[in-house]
Amino acid sequence: MLKIKQLGLVDYAQTWQQMRDFTDTRDSFTPDEIWVLEHPPVFTQGQAGKAEHILNAGEIPVIQTDRGGQVTYHGPGQLVAYLLFDLRRLNMGIRTFVTTIEQAIINVLAQYAIKAHGDRNAPGVYVEGKGKICAIGLRVRHGCTYHGIAFNINMDLEPYSRINPCGFTQLAVTQTADLGGPTTVREAGEQFVLQFQKLIP
Repeated sequence: MLKIKQLGLVDYAQTWQQMRDFTDTRDSFTPDEIWVLEHPPVFTQGQAGKAEHILNAGEIPVIQTDRGGQVTYHGPGQLVAYLLFDLRRLNMGIRTFVTTIEQAIINVLAQYAIKAHGDRNAPGVYVEGKGKICAIGLRVRHGCTYHGIAFNINMDLEPYSRINPCGFTQLAVTQTADLGGPTTVREAGEQFVLQFQKLIP
């Protein structure tokens, strides 16, 4: 059984705490959940995040978090999906889980004739010649995942110029609304959940 929660526009720090609380209190019978949401503007630093990758945060807050990866940006118009899954129950390792997430995003984009690919050395989804369209950052605790994806749909991309996205200088970013893909977070969220469910055991 999988629960899907539509949370709307919610505070990053509060949602992060709720994810940790859920993960710490779940047991082997707790259904997995996907939380579909958006965040107000915020930069988040992963566990390996380096301060030099934040070039000019300005008025946007920076939060040090416990997911994998480097710095990224969240803001309205971006689909955030938090994936709260028991990997032991899925009998799936974290690398396979990440690849599955990437494939679900690739499959969503393919429905709109947008060709995309993953990168084993830099998790996420990229559109050839356009840049990164989806960041992935996870944490595994007690064999269970939390955090998830940040999929650019129809947002202000300017804040990405204030950071080295995911720790890469000169990394271009793009979004579905500019490529003929979904223009709303709701549409993209429904498509992602559908494609992801097809790929998990």
